[in-house]
Amino acid sequence: MNKSYEVEYCNLELRFDRRQIQNLIRDLIQEGYSLYWSETDVYFLISVRSGRKLVKLRFQRVRGRYKIIGDYLIKDEKLSDLLEKLINDSRGHAVVKRFKDRQIVIESIMFGEIIRLVEVSGMEHRIIYQKKPFVTVEEVIQAFQSKRAEERASVLRFELDYELSVLHDAITDGREADMAQSKERLQSLRTEMIQLEL
Repeated sequence: MNKSYEVEYCNLELRFDRRQIQNLIRDLIQEGYSLYWSETDVYFLISVRSGRKLVKLRFQRVRGRYKIIGDYLIKDEKLSDLLEKLINDSRGHAVVKRFKDRQIVIESIMFGEIIRLVEVSGMEHRIIYQKKPFVTVEEVIQAFQSKRAEERASVLRFELDYELSVLHDAITDGREADMAQSKERLQSLRTEMIQLEL
């Protein structure tokens, strides 16, 4: 393990099925990690021993599928590679911050692909790479023929109803932290609804 190696994963938005979690567990075991996992009705938790540290990956169950929650600071290169493979395989979104010699390299990943790369040194930052929007005629045709937005719209309505009931319970019980978290989730659902033009 490289002691100076440090990567932070933020704003993770990864959704996948149980098979992908099982593949991650298999890959971790094949790489020689000591780990254990547990599951409740709401969460699937994988605890990975990385040197002296225990990294707990938390997956929340959302209607038969899972999404990873939380931010993670990883100081193990192999574990970091496996997490990035998970981001890529699930075509997820994330902000990845790589810390090296008083510099931070920030990768913005969308649909498993780097769309922006920024290097930060002290107060200065420079954009190393930014993907230019490029849409082909075939992609426009596929977008019009695709049913993904309609399928996501129906799921989104269920998620909205569920989150509203969670907010109601939090207000009823007077749980301030849960209220704030639920309002934040509702805001992101609202943004997605606007993007889908619902």
